[in-house]
Amino acid sequence: MKKFVIVNHNKLEVLQRGSYGTPIVFLTGMGCSFEEWFEIIETLSKTNQVIMYHRPGLGESAIDNSNRNTQTAAEDLHSLLGLLKISEPVIVVGHSYGGLIAQHFTKLHPSSVRALVLVDSTSVDLNILDKLDLPILNKDSTDDFWIEKSATYSLMSQEQLSEIIKPVLTEKQKQLPDSIKQRLIEFHQKPLLYKAMKSEIENWNKDAETIKRLGGIEDIYLVVIGRDKEFTIRNGIEEGLPEREMKLLEETWQNLIKEQIHLSRNSELVFANHSSHSVHMDQPDVVINGILKAIDLTSS
Repeated sequence: MKKFVIVNHNKLEVLQRGSYGTPIVFLTGMGCSFEEWFEIIETLSKTNQVIMYHRPGLGESAIDNSNRNTQTAAEDLHSLLGLLKISEPVIVVGHSYGGLIAQHFTKLHPSSVRALVLVDSTSVDLNILDKLDLPILNKDSTDDFWIEKSATYSLMSQEQLSEIIKPVLTEKQKQLPDSIKQRLIEFHQKPLLYKAMKSEIENWNKDAETIKRLGGIEDIYLVVIGRDKEFTIRNGIEEGLPEREMKLLEETWQNLIKEQIHLSRNSELVFANHSSHSVHMDQPDVVINGILKAIDLTSS
């Protein structure tokens, strides 16, 4: 059931499914909709409480002029759980940039977290990626480029954006219900999305340093799920991207994923075969199994 709640002066779009079992909170990637997680939500909500929400600026969630970073996002989640009257520790699942938020939240509120699941999560050492020699891959994809582009898009009307941005659904997304496919298209045509993205990108390197200074997560059970390096390299080459750059990027990304298991003394590393960065779309069963295992191993 979708509803709207006011969290720290912003109206947030919240989706809750399931009325019993362990609460599972999902934190989506930057510029990503929770609608992408349809299959995972459908499966897990049969036995657990599932909570998803769009951060300020995403979907139907409002956004004010405050700074958007992982600190504010972590505090939003803490306030949201209180509003929803969820007092027991939750399973926190973070994908991509949502993984940074998940790490920040877990370090700030460890007693609220039963287990942490990172799905191809952005690393706190993301600055390493900026130093790689990737002239082709980095063309039109640097932070500065996206900050400027997001700033421009954020000032446009939805009608103007609809003329410029015509999202192409992936083959996996095309298999979703028609209503969700339409919402995914509209999601990327809203100016507030780019207002949020601009602020998140401007802050994420500083956020990463803050998160690192907070230390590890002690013995909280941690599942780290990474994408398939070779699969992603092959796909990139087939799209015409240079093999040398794809290999350098993917080898570095995989090393950063492997490093994440050291966040906790109680962790597990899984690589999802035949998956891109969108592991939740390509191999939803891997994510589901990781979450269910976390629930099982942390049962009292």
